[in-house]
Amino acid sequence: MATPHVDPLPATRLQVLWNAAADRATRVIPNSLLALVCRFSIAAIFFLSGRTKVTGLLTITPGTYELFRDEYRIPVIPPEIAAHVAAYSEHFFPLLLVLGLFTRGAALALLGMTTVIEVFVYPDAWPTHLSWAGLLLYLVGRGAGAWSLDRRLGLR
Repeated sequence: MATPHVDPLPATRLQVLWNAAADRATRVIPNSLLALVCRFSIAAIFFLSGRTKVTGLLTITPGTYELFRDEYRIPVIPPEIAAHVAAYSEHFFPLLLVLGLFTRGAALALLGMTTVIEVFVYPDAWPTHLSWAGLLLYLVGRGAGAWSLDRRLGLR
């Protein structure tokens, strides 16, 4: 069954002004700037979290093992392995995001990590995790933007 055609209401002065401002914002704020802000902001969150799990370059702290054993208790993965995977992931994938290299894959990996954190570790922190997911979904869906190694290398 076809949907009947409905003519839009005549534009009011407010609608015209609003739409003109929206068009201007679209021209002034390019998608590449949005992607850059998403990349750097979510990278900072995960990278700084990763730094709390290590000393030096990438030596896992004893407290990190305790954290995964006593508080996080992720099922299926032993805490010693989960601690390493989390610490390395929180360093590697943010670095890729900052560089804009393999951005969609890095964002997807961090989105998976966010899902694990939400489901198994801190289910009551969904507002925070939803904000992370919003940034990561933008990157998965739209990519790194023009200011990235992805673009330089011809990767979408």
